[in-house]
Amino acid sequence: MKKLTNNFQQQATTYFMGESLLQLGNHVDRNRSVLVIDENVERLHGHHLHDWKKIVVPAGEEVKNMATVELVIDGLAAHEADRKTTLIGIGGGMITDVAGFAASIYMRGIPFGFVPSTLLAQVDASIGGKNGVSHGKHKNLLGTIRQPEFILFDYALPLTMPAEEWHNGFAEIIKYACIMDAELFDYLETNREKALARDVAVLEYLVEKSVAAKTKVVLEDEFENGPRRWLNFGHTLGHAVEKLEHIAHGKAVAIGMIAAARFSEQLMGFSNDETLRLIKLLTDYQLPVAFTSDKAAVFDIFKLDKKREKDAIHFVLLEKIGKATTMPVPITDLQLLLQAL
Repeated sequence: MKKLTNNFQQQATTYFMGESLLQLGNHVDRNRSVLVIDENVERLHGHHLHDWKKIVVPAGEEVKNMATVELVIDGLAAHEADRKTTLIGIGGGMITDVAGFAASIYMRGIPFGFVPSTLLAQVDASIGGKNGVSHGKHKNLLGTIRQPEFILFDYALPLTMPAEEWHNGFAEIIKYACIMDAELFDYLETNREKALARDVAVLEYLVEKSVAAKTKVVLEDEFENGPRRWLNFGHTLGHAVEKLEHIAHGKAVAIGMIAAARFSEQLMGFSNDETLRLIKLLTDYQLPVAFTSDKAAVFDIFKLDKKREKDAIHFVLLEKIGKATTMPVPITDLQLLLQAL
C-alpha cells in the first residue's frame, strides 16, 4: 500500500493506494461513520460491511439528483449523525458526487471519504473535490468544491465491473494522456490487450498515473481558474450527448474528445493524423467516436455550460497529443463548428 497526502488549500486528503476495502476500519472509526452505497455495490460487496451503519440508495447516473441527496441526509439524521461523523461514499462517480455533496451541506459540513469502486471513479470522479448533482437537463449544475479526508483505492473492486463499464473507464485515462502525458498515450497503445484483459499490474499503473495527473492539476488550480479547465477536455459537448442519449459518461466523453479534436484542427492547427490516432485508440478500447446526436439539441445544452462567460465558452483544445490549451470561443463560432461535424 502507498499512502500519499495531498494538501488542497491546507485541507489534506490522504490517498491509500492499493489498500483493501476490508481494511477500511483501520482508517476510520466505524462507530462514528456512515456508509452511503448504491444497491449494486451492496449486492456485490455489502457482506464485507455488514457491521457498519449504511445508507443504500438506487444505482445509476439518472438518480444523481437532489432527491438522492435528500435520501442520504434523511439517512444521516436517522443514524443520528453529528458534525464529527464521517460519511463514506463507496461506489462509482454518482456515489462519490452525491456523498461529497451531502456531506458538504449536512450540518454545514461533516468529514467525508471515498472508496471508489469503478475504474472511472478511481481515475477521475473521486479526485479533486468536485461534488454535485444534476438538475433538469443540466449535468452537475448544483454542487460544491470540498475535499475528502481520504480516498481508499482497492484495485480489486473494478475487476467486478461489467465489460461495458470497464471500457467506459478508459475514456478519462485517455483524456489525461491527451491533455498532459504523451507517454501515457503511447503506453495505452502498446498495452491495449493487457488493459482490456484486466491485468492488475496494468490497472495499478494506469490508476496511479491518472491519480497523479489529476492531483497535479487540482493542486495548481483547485477552483478551476486556469489549468484545471484542461480536465474538461471532451466534456463540454460530451455532457450534452450524455444527457440527450442517456449513455455512459465515458462513452459520451469519447465522442466529445473527437469533436474537440476536430475543433482543435480548425482553431489550433492540430494535426488530422493525431485526430486519427485518437480515433484509433478510442476504438481499440471499444469506445464510440461518431457524433450522431441532434446538433440543435446539443447546442441548446452546452450554450449554458458552466464554463461559459458572457458570450464565449472556455473550450479545451489540443495543440498536440500531450499538450492542451484553453481558448474562449464565441458561442456563435462553436455553433458553426458544431454544424460542421
